[in-house]
Amino acid sequence: MTTLTKTDLLQYDLTLGLSVMEGRGFYYPADTVIGDNGRLYVVNRSLESVDRGVRVTVCDIESEYYGTFGSYGEGDGQFIWLTSGAKNSQGHIYLTDEYLHRVTTFDADGNFIRVWGTHGSGAGELDGPCGIAIDSDDNIYVSDTYNNRVQKFTSGGVLLAVIGEGALSMPWGVTVAPGGDVYVADWGNDRIARFTADGEFAAAYGEPGRGEGQLVKPASVAVDADGNVYVADWGNERVQAFDDDGAFVQLLRGEATLSPWAVNFLSINREEGEARTRADLERDIEFFDADDPHEVSSHIEKFFWSPMSVKLDGKGRLFVTESNRHRIQVYRVAS
Repeated sequence: MTTLTKTDLLQYDLTLGLSVMEGRGFYYPADTVIGDNGRLYVVNRSLESVDRGVRVTVCDIESEYYGTFGSYGEGDGQFIWLTSGAKNSQGHIYLTDEYLHRVTTFDADGNFIRVWGTHGSGAGELDGPCGIAIDSDDNIYVSDTYNNRVQKFTSGGVLLAVIGEGALSMPWGVTVAPGGDVYVADWGNDRIARFTADGEFAAAYGEPGRGEGQLVKPASVAVDADGNVYVADWGNERVQAFDDDGAFVQLLRGEATLSPWAVNFLSINREEGEARTRADLERDIEFFDADDPHEVSSHIEKFFWSPMSVKLDGKGRLFVTESNRHRIQVYRVAS
């Protein structure tokens, strides 16, 4: 284990994204898949009952834009409520749809491959899948949210195991750590649950609350090679880091700057750019309830507002997808 102080694990790097319902940008993104060749697949959920905006945006850390794929609907390669994504060893992208209760697979270029999933509460059936992860053997772990469990499948959707029955409450994000353990954002229990590769409960991280090391409705979890655990503390509008023993390490509220896409937009739309230049983005605000993280985050642009996903790439960077500001904040992890 690498020992770190409570302030030096994560350092802000940059921001990606722009609020756009179609084309180059994001619209209420729910997750980001770290693909091959440095490509990022941003999973845009959009708003309920709004068909525009539902898509996967492909870009990279340099804000290069490669296009989109997927659309709103119930056909092959379409979605209603996109929730999460993951990549297998072949570079295929797996996406979950909470409304259609299914998993859809695309190749790295966005071409549809297959779809599987049956709505229900029986073995192998799904009810509102909100998270997905893939291990080194290309087995798939799906957070079967409203059935309060995680199910393990083959790449083709054949059930292999059920994890966390009786221990989880509305699980959301899920990840497989480098050592093989399965970590689950146990949304309803305000904690991170850790299971062995065999599905045995191993540990829990966090407890309900708003203090350091406490969680409210965590949405996503990521684990690095040193065992450090990163949590999208969705209900507290922040990201927290723990060490491999579950001890609190660091808390982030967000440090976003303008993305290259936003800079370009403001340079073209000069009136908006000039208005922003005149605005005081660091002013003291008299909040109705300064202890309400949702109220504070909704007024402070640089802060996280609905952080729904944390993902690590292979270069020591943590990608925080925040839905309500249609962007990704990127942090560097200390080596």
